[in-house]
Amino acid sequence: MTTDLIDPDAPAPQPDPIPGQTDAPFDSALSERYLVYAMSTITARSLPDVRDGLKPVHRRLLWAMRLLKLDPAQGYKKCARVVGDVIGKYHPHGDQSVYDAMVRLAQDFALRYPLVDGQGNFGNIDGDNAAAYRYTEARLTQVAIDLMDGLDENATDLKPTYNGEEEEPELFPGLFPNLLANGASGIAVGMATSIPPHNAAELIEAALLLIDDPKADDAAIMSKVSGPDFPTGGLVVDSAASIAETYATGRGSFRVRARWHIEDQGRGTWNAIVTEIPYGIQKGKLIEALAAIVNDKKLPIFVDVRDESDSEIRIVLEPRSRTVDADLLMESLFRLSDLEVRVPLNLNVLDARRTPRVMSLREALSAWLDHQFIVLQRKSQHRLDKIADRIELLDGYIIAFLNLDRVIEIIRNEDEPKPVMIAEFELTDRQAEAILNMRLRSLRRLEEMELRKERDKLEEERAGLEALLGSDARQRTRMKKDLGKLLIRYGQDTPLGKRRTTVAEAAPAREIPLEAMIDREPITVILSQRGWIRAMKGHIDTAGTEALKFKEGDGPAFAFHAQTTDKILLAAETGRFYTLAADKLPGGRGFGEPLRLMIDLDGEAGIVDLFPSSRAERHLVAASDGRGFIVRTADLIAETRKGKTVVTPRTGARLSRVKPVDPAADYVAVIGDNRRLLVFPIAELPEMARGQGVQLQRYRDGGLADVTSFVMAQGLSWAMGGESGRTRNEPDMAAWRAARGAAGRMPPNGFPRDNQF
Repeated sequence: MTTDLIDPDAPAPQPDPIPGQTDAPFDSALSERYLVYAMSTITARSLPDVRDGLKPVHRRLLWAMRLLKLDPAQGYKKCARVVGDVIGKYHPHGDQSVYDAMVRLAQDFALRYPLVDGQGNFGNIDGDNAAAYRYTEARLTQVAIDLMDGLDENATDLKPTYNGEEEEPELFPGLFPNLLANGASGIAVGMATSIPPHNAAELIEAALLLIDDPKADDAAIMSKVSGPDFPTGGLVVDSAASIAETYATGRGSFRVRARWHIEDQGRGTWNAIVTEIPYGIQKGKLIEALAAIVNDKKLPIFVDVRDESDSEIRIVLEPRSRTVDADLLMESLFRLSDLEVRVPLNLNVLDARRTPRVMSLREALSAWLDHQFIVLQRKSQHRLDKIADRIELLDGYIIAFLNLDRVIEIIRNEDEPKPVMIAEFELTDRQAEAILNMRLRSLRRLEEMELRKERDKLEEERAGLEALLGSDARQRTRMKKDLGKLLIRYGQDTPLGKRRTTVAEAAPAREIPLEAMIDREPITVILSQRGWIRAMKGHIDTAGTEALKFKEGDGPAFAFHAQTTDKILLAAETGRFYTLAADKLPGGRGFGEPLRLMIDLDGEAGIVDLFPSSRAERHLVAASDGRGFIVRTADLIAETRKGKTVVTPRTGARLSRVKPVDPAADYVAVIGDNRRLLVFPIAELPEMARGQGVQLQRYRDGGLADVTSFVMAQGLSWAMGGESGRTRNEPDMAAWRAARGAAGRMPPNGFPRDNQF
């Protein structure tokens, strides 16, 4: 007995391959199949063809309706019949998706030039859906007829349907510029398209320009096409340069605004009336968004919105009062709502080779024109073939007329008259067959003069067609003539062709002041020593704040007048500045609320100053060590609770003073704890947004006591002590003038002992 030894290093035996199975790496097999799927999605579903502007589902819908003879002059048929034919013969997809595509073709607010004439509920601009297809009816519009003109003249190729039982056109040959006139949108795998509608008359005029000058540049095209023309109207408010750049690259977007006007309500009151809304916006959702702005009080000058639309859009916007600036109200709403939107342009289409690419406006028009010249040539050749067939038959009829008795004799006496007639009269098979199929009643119409007249007319037409096919100039002339006829139907003077969207550059955006958002009312802001803040209504006497109620052991620290539209700035000893909204401060009833609940103020940091941002445009900030600088008030405003670092004092120092700078001030006065006064030009102080600043005054001991700015020619003033409220003025301060950073000298007689200006 023997045992076969198995080599452990030998490769494992491979199983026999299964028929139809291929051994390939998984990653390459997956990528190949995904690429096939992606290209199928791009070319057969999502992107329109530059030549007729349609996707397959739209083309099949119109083709099915044409076969059902749903012409504009005929009656309507149920949409269910159309959808059934489409999904049963041409488009094996879900019925709802096909019906949704059909509904869009019938919506006059979705398509600039609807291709389907719908009867029944096809949805509305509010966003309501169409009725089910068993209830609605449809037929073709004249635009669709123009788009399909030439299908019976071999203008384009036919291809088998998905089951091979019937045929459908690969694309439509009609002269209507559907791609740009009606626009398109779609998302494929890895790419998308978005083309807004345009005015057909402008497109035709641009095409006529390209026929005369095929090398016309983008600027020449823009002289004819001013911008999109949306079915819902509105205004395109981009600049001409921006629109030209968008069309030249095939990518970009257009700012589209609602159209509105002021309606006088009497006694100086008014309402803003919106009559056209941006393209693609559902009116119902727009009204909801505007109502939310009112309810949330995002725009206090806007108090009510009403929808009074019927067959025409009418949205009423009510301002807070007659004094509201109408332009300011609308600009605010343009920012806060879909009364202004951006409509994208991504001219990504399938070219004549069915390759997706982004085209400029000029390239898209040129590609469409190239297709139309091919259609013209094919239609002319088709007509030539028809003429040749008819002339052949007419020649046979003329021979039969000249030999009518002999022809009748052959037919009566011969068992097979056809070959005899062919041999005797030198007829073709078609001519002999036509003579034999002729009815007896037709014999009376066989008059030689009539036959020859028809033949001569056909010969003349054939000569013209042959000349047309042989001359590019004649083809251009014919194309211009055909486009001229189309221009009459869709011209600017027709109800359908009249431009609906106005193209006008808007004025530069205005900064919306805070006063527009908040009711401007006077208040008195009070901050206690323990950090409790409140805002009393009205401008009360701040000298009487001692009499206001405070918690036991507490008292007033800061009190000043402001407006609810002000921003209140707080300066801490750390050099950080915090911002409070005056309209958000707690009311004057009670003791107010702790300041530290509103901002993240360090519990150990003292408060240097509290003041409204409207106090001055610039402030002089100084630290206890005598260093400081000038800062713009706008640079003090913080956007968060954490505040904003403006002054960075040196170790051991702290922010000591924040003083408003008089716009006319030309000098700075600074006094130290050592009672030394120094005056120097304000020009020696830098204006900074953040930092330590420069040395204002030099101290041997102590630090800065106070600082102010003043007009040298008017002298330096300070408050005298006591209850008199008088001030004293020292007109000549030349004796104290020195270079910035000097030590200074003793102040004038009568200067306050607390060293405060």
